[in-house]
Amino acid sequence: MTLKIPLRLALLFALAFSGYAQHSVLLDAMSQELDRNFNVLKKNADTPAYFMSYEVTEVEYRSLNATLGTVEPLNEGRRRALDVSVRVGTPQLDNYHRVRGQGGANQGRFTSGSALTFEDSVDSIKRRLWLDTDSAYRAASERLIRIKTNSQVRVAEADDSADFSSEPPSVFEQKPIELKFDANAWRERVRKLSARFENYPSVLTSHVAVASQTDTRYFVNTEGSRIRHGRGFARVVITASAKASDGTDLSTFETFEAVEASGLPSEETLNAAVDRVANDLTHLLKAPEAEPFVGPAIFSGRAAGVFFHEIFGHRVEGHRQKLANEAQTFKKMIGQEVLPKDFSVYSDPTVERMAGTALAGYYQYDNQGVKARRVDVVDDGVLKTFLMARTPIEGIPQSNGHGRAQAGFAPVARQSNLIVQVAQPSVKPDLKKLLIEEVKKQGLPYGLYFADISGGFTFTGRTVPNAFNVMPLVVYRIYPDGRAELVRGVDLIGTPLTTFSKIEAADNHVEVFNGICGAESGGVPVSAVSPAILISQIEVQKKQKSQERPPILPAPLAEK
Repeated sequence: MTLKIPLRLALLFALAFSGYAQHSVLLDAMSQELDRNFNVLKKNADTPAYFMSYEVTEVEYRSLNATLGTVEPLNEGRRRALDVSVRVGTPQLDNYHRVRGQGGANQGRFTSGSALTFEDSVDSIKRRLWLDTDSAYRAASERLIRIKTNSQVRVAEADDSADFSSEPPSVFEQKPIELKFDANAWRERVRKLSARFENYPSVLTSHVAVASQTDTRYFVNTEGSRIRHGRGFARVVITASAKASDGTDLSTFETFEAVEASGLPSEETLNAAVDRVANDLTHLLKAPEAEPFVGPAIFSGRAAGVFFHEIFGHRVEGHRQKLANEAQTFKKMIGQEVLPKDFSVYSDPTVERMAGTALAGYYQYDNQGVKARRVDVVDDGVLKTFLMARTPIEGIPQSNGHGRAQAGFAPVARQSNLIVQVAQPSVKPDLKKLLIEEVKKQGLPYGLYFADISGGFTFTGRTVPNAFNVMPLVVYRIYPDGRAELVRGVDLIGTPLTTFSKIEAADNHVEVFNGICGAESGGVPVSAVSPAILISQIEVQKKQKSQERPPILPAPLAEK
């Protein structure tokens, strides 16, 4: 006998056991005000709105920072930021249209992450939504007039694809994540960890910081999307800096990531990391300054991850293929080989962990309400597609869940978790041996090994050289006899297509680099995952250094 349950009652049972049943006053208020405002604005005779969305970013955080055994007061807080998007005109041409010759960073940015009450006060929430919607609509209407005028006096666009794509609505409500952080326990941990730097008097400044944060996103739009989702972030950052006798500023750091503070490493692991950071810095102070060099190099997995993020990842962000002021390195290369044939690259925001590390670029829905998904960008060296937001480009009319932004910015196509895979023929367990062979083949005195890296930047536009600068922290010269010598003051420079053509092989040890990537839609958390790679030819230059000398007086700790 089958027990039949009325549909409405069955739905209530399902919600009760789904974990998503917690009622959201905020989402309800957003939906109601969205409907009310859109019903008015879509009927405006002059410039009717055809699409609207509201997004609220809710953040709660706690952090502690310690120096040499002294802990600063707990830094904690919570905030909500509101972003309103109003589109007027048509999907083919609307107020978000990028205008050639005008700065791209603020085009289409009509609200700036307005502060919203953290209390679930319906009247207060709706009033803020109403005022920001009015402001956004006025700005959108004025801008559309300028865009239409501009299009009449400028040359035709090379890519005449639409300004906005149609996407299916998403409905998903996840229970908000609770912030869990034992401030008392972590206060003592960072106190002890930071005190270990007292054993290294050559270190000028040092910090040990721990932070835990939850991000919850609320999103509604006029297509019917209604989303509440989020995630947690926890991080320990260990940093140290010093100044060499010639004025070079040196620094080393190490970070550990987890979803919540309880997942961060043990005290033993963190103690070892403090000692490693301090020892690396101490050795760098004694290391010779690097000279300009062209030759072969090995990049560790972390260094290779940053390399691919900066040099490759930004050039496959879809909106860049449409902007006339962008270099559009790969615009006409879909179906062509852009990397060695055994190298594949995909971007997958749905991956939470890899190589035992939580990935910062994980999310379930992007900032335009599109469900996250894996995108195979390069398969066996061949370019297949681009990372897409809801701005179509020639040949790719839809989003693939990579429309991302910091609160207060308009979303564009951005990276998430960029993952490099290498097929077996190009996987070599001993890259050092191959490096030495390449050094001998090229008749050079040494090659380089980039062990760790702090980050980098790249230029993707046409008005400046289309180049990159990656900033290593720990670099070694590798001599033909296998000897390794630490050097300092190195910047890795080059141009993308030339550098990609020099990639030779990779090992099978994958590493993760987590960070915050800054671009025209603000800072977004990203990850880059890669094995170590061998490149037959790279170029380095000397790093900029200050003219200030190290302190004249000896450090107090040095006299203990």
